[in-house]
Amino acid sequence: MLSQYAFILIMSSIALILPLAAIILGHILGPRRPDAVKNAVYESGVETIGDTWVQFRAQYYLIGLVFVVFDVEAIFLFPIAVAYEQLSMFAVFATIFFVLLLVVGLLYDWRKGALEWQ
Repeated sequence: MLSQYAFILIMSSIALILPLAAIILGHILGPRRPDAVKNAVYESGVETIGDTWVQFRAQYYLIGLVFVVFDVEAIFLFPIAVAYEQLSMFAVFATIFFVLLLVVGLLYDWRKGALEWQ
């Protein structure tokens, strides 16, 4: 049993050390030749006109969250659809509960007006 925890500890330490090592090595070995062109603010390769700090509406954030929810729903429902013939009745009811929970969230967003484009 202790060997299983040792494996988790080793994998967790590798997961922490490798990205940190890459960031530190990139900072140490990376070139440092700043000039006006490299430090210029641009958007999609084009120089900006006017103020570059624009406030976005919170509705865009909500639409993004709804997209992520349904994207994750599709990821979870695909294996269930593939193995539907082999599922137990408990798994079918759990899937129905999962979908109903997401429908309740969609209805809540709809009622709050988060899905209306203005």
